[in-house]
Amino acid sequence: MVVPPTPENLERAAQIIRSGGLVAFPTETVYGLGANALDATAAAKIFAAKERPGFDPLIVHVSDRAMLQQVVREVPAMAEKLMARFWPGPLTLVLPRSERVPGIVTSGLPTVAVRMPAHPVALELIRRAGVPIAAPSANPFGYLSPTRAEHVERMLGKRVDLILDGGRTAYGVESTIVLLAERPVLLRYGAITVEALEEMVGSLELQVGETQKPLVPGQLPQHYAPRTPIRIAPPESIPQEARKQSGYLAFRDVPKGFKVVKVLSPTGNMLEAAAHLFEALHQLDRLGLEAIYAEPVPEEGLGRAIMDRLRRASSTSQTSSEP
Repeated sequence: MVVPPTPENLERAAQIIRSGGLVAFPTETVYGLGANALDATAAAKIFAAKERPGFDPLIVHVSDRAMLQQVVREVPAMAEKLMARFWPGPLTLVLPRSERVPGIVTSGLPTVAVRMPAHPVALELIRRAGVPIAAPSANPFGYLSPTRAEHVERMLGKRVDLILDGGRTAYGVESTIVLLAERPVLLRYGAITVEALEEMVGSLELQVGETQKPLVPGQLPQHYAPRTPIRIAPPESIPQEARKQSGYLAFRDVPKGFKVVKVLSPTGNMLEAAAHLFEALHQLDRLGLEAIYAEPVPEEGLGRAIMDRLRRASSTSQTSSEP
């Protein structure tokens, strides 16, 4: 059931979380599928609803520092610096796990991925529930992330006890993930840019490549994928015949000859492009196209996160079609 985030519905959602149920809710990045992060049985429902493999850990969301202390053993000085700058916001930090966090949430790892969302509905839900909320994106595992409540309803339906509709999300790509080790390690490109992070902590070690045993969400080789085969290619490289039954995801200009074209940002604004990425892919995926082609964007700032999502979305189709 999709409902507006009124005080009454937020209280209802909080009660569902406390009683071990599932609630989908908006964050500033994408919609999350939430359960009580301290309840192993509740967390297991997330994996069942998403058909998510147990080796892929979840991100835990908190509303304040007191709640953070429930899920981590310590907060390094570097983490304090990053939290002061980017929390609440789309930055996830990987920190030593408290024993209160069930192993199913962290996939047995000694660390936990945690963030404080900036969306007022998310923060109020966590505050009212009174417990940290484990919440991956509210979609079937490996599929496109949801940026609207209707995406969640269409993809998960009655697997979710309640869906809070907060409108379209602001960033449209997931949070950036940083591991705080001897030096900070970037594990996932996201809504906070590498440049912004390096202004705070100096150069980052990058570990954003593909892995079959992820430390955090979004590290598997195929992820964020539509059902329609997707390939990354500039428009001039695509034969005219292939364009007739295909869609094109363009950065700013409209190429000719395609059955349908979705433009991420007519002005070339990378923030706007990121915000529209998943919504445009959802729209193209519902049209019964033979293929979706996506234009590469400049790999700077949020462009890194956009290209990371496109590469993972196209992993299977490109691997199977190329020698």
